[in-house]
Amino acid sequence: MQIKANNINLEYETFGESGHPAVVLIRGLGTQMIRWPRNLIDGFVEAGFHVVVFDNRDVGLSQKFDSPNLPSPAYSMGDMAQDVVGLLDALGIAKAHIFGISMGGMIAQVVASDHSERTLSLVSVMSSTNNPDLPPPSPAAMATLTGDRDAPTDRESVLQQSVASAKVIGSPGFPQTDDELYAQAAESYDRCHCPDGIARQMAAIMSTGDRRPALARVTCPTLVIHGSDDQLVPPEAGKDTAANIEGAELWMIDGMGHDIPRALADVMLERVVPFFRSVT
Repeated sequence: MQIKANNINLEYETFGESGHPAVVLIRGLGTQMIRWPRNLIDGFVEAGFHVVVFDNRDVGLSQKFDSPNLPSPAYSMGDMAQDVVGLLDALGIAKAHIFGISMGGMIAQVVASDHSERTLSLVSVMSSTNNPDLPPPSPAAMATLTGDRDAPTDRESVLQQSVASAKVIGSPGFPQTDDELYAQAAESYDRCHCPDGIARQMAAIMSTGDRRPALARVTCPTLVIHGSDDQLVPPEAGKDTAANIEGAELWMIDGMGHDIPRALADVMLERVVPFFRSVT
């Protein structure tokens, strides 16, 4: 479904009763809302929450932008956070639990710091503060971001590269098969393949700067989740996030990399549902 939010068109879907406490799930760089494990969504709904998922601007079926001068940012993390607030406005939701992964965790952090009146709680997953002193991704993980400019761009080549990248940054304690990864990549490619949008999102991330001063303004209950085996956003980033939000809980998950497979979603529900309930 399409909705006008923050003066742009966003693709979204809701699950559960609209009168229940809301949970907004925010995806990471270049990934679409269809990549949320359905058992994660169903687990929140069964626990009594109203779940909202959406495609960030520039990916999936949401509005695309144009920036001929990349890497100059076409928009900022603040703009993407305002998209979330605009979505809440359009859906008539006063406050929500904000759950974001990777880039989505950065957006969620901005929502919590700049729009505290709309935030019941913050769950920042496999994300970072953009502290320049944090360790970089592993070389293999960095390669999944930069890619090979001379690599073939036909559908099959893109899918094979997606599978290879997912295996590099995935969760060794919660492995997925090549067939599962291929099916996910194919579904995303066929729904929307927009590499320029991913580049614009990356430019927004890079232009954000150090968010630690903003995180000092976060006052809502906060849970920071990070994987001990994350090669793309190293564990130190999660620790730094928790350290810069007063009262934040830090949950390091052994065997978790930079994804949320179905098996890991079940593990997360056991901790996140009670956390949301304690706030609500």
